Amino acid sequence: MSHPVAEERPAAHGDALNVVRAAIAEAAGPESAAQRVVDLLRDRFPPYDWVGVYWVDGGDLVLGPWNGPQATEHTRIAIGTGICGAAAASGRTEIVPDVNADPRYLACFASTRSEIVVPIFDGGEVVGEVDVDGSDLDAFDATDARFLEEIAALLAPLRPRS
Repeated sequence: MSHPVAEERPAAHGDALNVVRAAIAEAAGPESAAQRVVDLLRDRFPPYDWVGVYWVDGGDLVLGPWNGPQATEHTRIAIGTGICGAAAASGRTEIVPDVNADPRYLACFASTRSEIVVPIFDGGEVVGEVDVDGSDLDAFDATDARFLEEIAALLAPLRPRS
């Protein structure tokens, strides 16, 4: 009798998940915990040039913690607008191998060539998302999607409560 082989995650992802869990546990509060998560992702994964978390606020996404070479002008995005807004509206991870070929892309940085956006769910509803930009074409794949979906699950309890 054969057993299906469990799909393995890259060791770097497993290690990072453990570090992220520890960072969240040690943080002073939800806001500092979420900031530590984006800092760790950017520090540990060179293709992740800019990492940010957007939180749902009514019909908009509002930029929360981020880490990158510079701030984005897109601090508030209507749900349904751009790649971030599309992911929030559909509840599906968006992987864009070439942002210049996707008419939904809201240009932030000249260096950005690819993007992945992963919704954050709480109780079945989208409450935010993880947005990662890369300076290489086709920088993200299904492995990144699965990893960032696990990160999103860890971020869900950290969302701001009004």
